[in-house]
Amino acid sequence: MKLIVGLGNPGDKYAKTRHNAGFMAVDYLAKHFGLGMFKDADRFKSKLLEGKINAETTLLMKPQTFMNLSGEAVQSVMHFYKIPVEDLIVIYDDVEIPFGKGRIRSTGSAGGHNGMKSIIQMIGTQEFVRIRIGIQPLESFKGALEDYVLGKITKEQEEEMQSVIQQIPDILDTLAFDGIEKAMNEFN
Repeated sequence: MKLIVGLGNPGDKYAKTRHNAGFMAVDYLAKHFGLGMFKDADRFKSKLLEGKINAETTLLMKPQTFMNLSGEAVQSVMHFYKIPVEDLIVIYDDVEIPFGKGRIRSTGSAGGHNGMKSIIQMIGTQEFVRIRIGIQPLESFKGALEDYVLGKITKEQEEEMQSVIQQIPDILDTLAFDGIEKAMNEFN
């Protein structure tokens, strides 16, 4: 079983913010693959959806813990379903990547992202696949980084973000059939 985690913050207040790119991505995957609706999984502090992607049982996940505690939800699901770290994919926003661009990596630090810090801390490794969605400001942002990432996206930014998100099914195909190296070469 694969686990694909989209990072974000729960609630309408955060629904269309840059920091919820991961939620937007797994919502798109659910729709693209015709998997249905996410269900509340209070036991795991998450919304979960199970279905087949590339003929493999896959669990889509949106932690409901708020970003800083995402690792608690991820660890509990991995433990309960006995999902090895090599079957984990995390999708999240990254302010270091130009807006509307994506990057795939097989390992790495949290890079200042609190959700990733939490996951790495809770599962005890940074050796897992991540798909990063660029949200870097086009011009220098005056103010706190938190204000920027939690800010609402414009219609234009949403379209740019969707162009990356719509590539994720192809990325998943490449990961499944050709491996991480080919995916990084093709999509980075």
